[in-house]
Amino acid sequence: MSDPAYPPLSPYLMVKRGPEALDWYSRAFDAEVVERYDMDDGRLGHATLSLNGGSLMLSDEFPEMAEITGTASPETLGGTTSSVNLSVDDVDRWFDRAIEAGAIALRPPADEFYGRHGKLRDPYGHVWSIIGPARGA
Repeated sequence: MSDPAYPPLSPYLMVKRGPEALDWYSRAFDAEVVERYDMDDGRLGHATLSLNGGSLMLSDEFPEMAEITGTASPETLGGTTSSVNLSVDDVDRWFDRAIEAGAIALRPPADEFYGRHGKLRDPYGHVWSIIGPARGA
């Protein structure tokens, strides 16, 4: 695969079941896999996805390398230490598609002073804020 041009800032998610997660992010968020490196043991070594004009990177966690990577999946941690904000044109459409794909609604979409916002947890433990224009805007 060609070397993608990385944006100045890209979230990098650790997951369990990396190949499955790639399929889920593709279905739930209409992400396109730009690069993918699978390990001989079936784990995902690294992937970059194009998602709504941005980049998302992810890999399986590698507990045997925790001292080097400094990361673990939310499943290992029992939660996550951050959330991913995804700015979209239609919050309800993006939110509903993710829920249909298996995400868990934490906060249904609602109009706020800053726009429309909903929050969900993906099947790999990551929390997403889906943000966009208010309904009447």
